[in-house]
Amino acid sequence: MEDRDIIRLFAARDANALRQTELKYGEYCLRIAVNILGNDQDAEECVNDTLLKLWNAIPQCVPADLKAFIARTARNTALDRLRSAKAQKRGGGTMEAVLSELEGCLPGGNSPEEAYAETELKALIDRFLESLDARERGVFMQRYFFAADTASIAEKYGIARANVRLILSRTRTKLKNYLKTEGYEWTNTNCLI
Repeated sequence: MEDRDIIRLFAARDANALRQTELKYGEYCLRIAVNILGNDQDAEECVNDTLLKLWNAIPQCVPADLKAFIARTARNTALDRLRSAKAQKRGGGTMEAVLSELEGCLPGGNSPEEAYAETELKALIDRFLESLDARERGVFMQRYFFAADTASIAEKYGIARANVRLILSRTRTKLKNYLKTEGYEWTNTNCLI
């Protein structure tokens, strides 16, 4: 079924929208959730939560790109579940490793000024990603948006795992340098100054 037809089903509040979305994008959502959560059972629950969030979001928010909207919803749902699990018990995992790799590149904070800077930062990162070649951007997105491991990225792009790690390292360095040229600098605590 075409994405526009699925969106029409959501708009009509037809329960078939959920079935069609799960048929077309269920495995995709599951892969995203497994990459982040590292647990099949939690990932399956995350897919169900994602479907519920889609049901509640559409038609109020009609996505221009359904697949991207679903990916973002699945990713955010998995991250919420991960944060919740971390609050209950402390421990390491794939997503923590992914975020720690980016830790030295990106600032963060909660004040209004920092929230504004975060919005500006998102636009800068989008421009940075557009400047990369397709493979470099794809490798970066697979790792830092979908939390894919280096083995699966290597397989997807037909390159060695060591090459994936090298691409990621160089791209993180490029990102940090790009952001510095745009006026972003960090203190030892990774806060924007």
